[in-house]
Amino acid sequence: MSQRIIDRIKSPGAKKILSCDGGGILGLMSVEILAKLEADLRQQTQNPSLVLADYFDFVCGTSTGAIIAACIATGMDTATLRQFYVGSGEQMFDKASLLKRLRYNYNDEPLAQLLRTQLNQALGYPADAAPATLGDEQLRCLLMMVMRNHTTDSPWPVSNNPFAKYNQKARIDCNLNLPLWQLVRASTAAPTFFPPEVVTFAPDTPNEYQFVFVDGGVTTYNNAAFLAFQMATAAPYQVGWQTGVNQLLIVSVGTGQVANARPDLQADDLWLLDHAKNIPGALMNAAAAGWDMACRTLGECRYGGHLDNEVGDMVQAPDTTASNWSGHKQFAYVRYDPNVSQAGLDQLGLDGIRAKDVQLMDSVKHIPAIQQVGQAYAQRHVSLAHLRGFV
Repeated sequence: MSQRIIDRIKSPGAKKILSCDGGGILGLMSVEILAKLEADLRQQTQNPSLVLADYFDFVCGTSTGAIIAACIATGMDTATLRQFYVGSGEQMFDKASLLKRLRYNYNDEPLAQLLRTQLNQALGYPADAAPATLGDEQLRCLLMMVMRNHTTDSPWPVSNNPFAKYNQKARIDCNLNLPLWQLVRASTAAPTFFPPEVVTFAPDTPNEYQFVFVDGGVTTYNNAAFLAFQMATAAPYQVGWQTGVNQLLIVSVGTGQVANARPDLQADDLWLLDHAKNIPGALMNAAAAGWDMACRTLGECRYGGHLDNEVGDMVQAPDTTASNWSGHKQFAYVRYDPNVSQAGLDQLGLDGIRAKDVQLMDSVKHIPAIQQVGQAYAQRHVSLAHLRGFV
C-alpha cells in the first residue's frame, strides 16, 4: 500500500481532479491543452520543474485518456508526453489490418510494447526491470482508468486507491498487483482496432481466473469526470474528499467534439448496416455530453463550450451569484474540448485544416494537424482564471 498515495488522499486542503476523454490519436489535442496548463502553472508558481502530478491530486481517463492519466501519474511532464504521441502515435493508433492483428499475441503488439517501456522509464526503472504495477510506490497521485470487462459485461473503473475494496493486499486477486501497462492497454483496446486484453487475477494460485477487457470508451464513461467525482466522494471508496466550489475542482479535457449531422438522411437509409455503423458512436457521444451536462449542473461551471441550443453553455460568470440550478454546487468545473467542425476550425484560424482529418481516432496521417488544433485551442481558451481559488 503506497504511503505516498495515502498521504495525498488524506492531506488537508482543497483537492483537484483531472479527467481525460477517450479518442485515439485525437488525445494529442488533450496533450496540447494540458501542455498550456502546465506552462501557465509553472509561470504562476515560478517553478519551472512543476508537472501536472504536482498540481492534480487525482487523474483519470478512458482509452487514450487512460494513457495520458497514467503518464501524468508517473510524474511525466507534458513535453515528454507530447513526444510520446507525436513520435509513436502512428504506431500506437494505426488501425491494423486483419492480417497484422492475427500476427500479434496479447503481449507483443506495438501499443503494449510502447506502454511497458514508457511507463517503466517514466517511473525511473531500468529497461530490464519487471513491469510496474498499479500499486507502484513511485506513482505520484491517485489514478483511475476506465475499461470495459467484456467477460462480466460491465464498466470497470480501476484505481490505485489504497482504501478500495479490491485493492486490499490481503486479497489474492488484489488489483494493485496487476501490471500498470496492461490495465492502460485494456482501457485502450478499441474493438476492430486492437486485440482485447486478457488480464489474469490471482496468478499462480488455485483460484487463478481471467477476464477479457476492451476499450473503456465502449461504456457510458468515455468522459469520466462525474465517475471521478463519485470515487472522490462516495462512502464505499473511502476517499472522502469535501465538496464545495472552494474545496473541489474538476478539470475535464476532451478530444474534439462535433455533431454527426446528416441533413440528407432519409427514413429508408436506416437499415441494419447503418445502425451497426452509427449507433455505437451516437450512444458514446450522447453519454459523454450527458456527463458533461451533469457536471455543469452539479458543479460551478467556469468554462465550457456550447452544449446545445436549449441550455447554451451553462457557464457561470465569476462576478455573479446567480446559479444555473436549484441545488448547492458540489465542485468547481472546467471543460476544455475543441469544436472540430469546419466552422469551429475556421473560428480558430485553422481554415487550412479539413475537419474530417481531425475527427477520427485513427487519423494518424494527420498528426501535425491534430496537434495544431490542440495548440490553437489552448492558446485561445485555456486560462488559469478558470482555476481561481485553486492556484
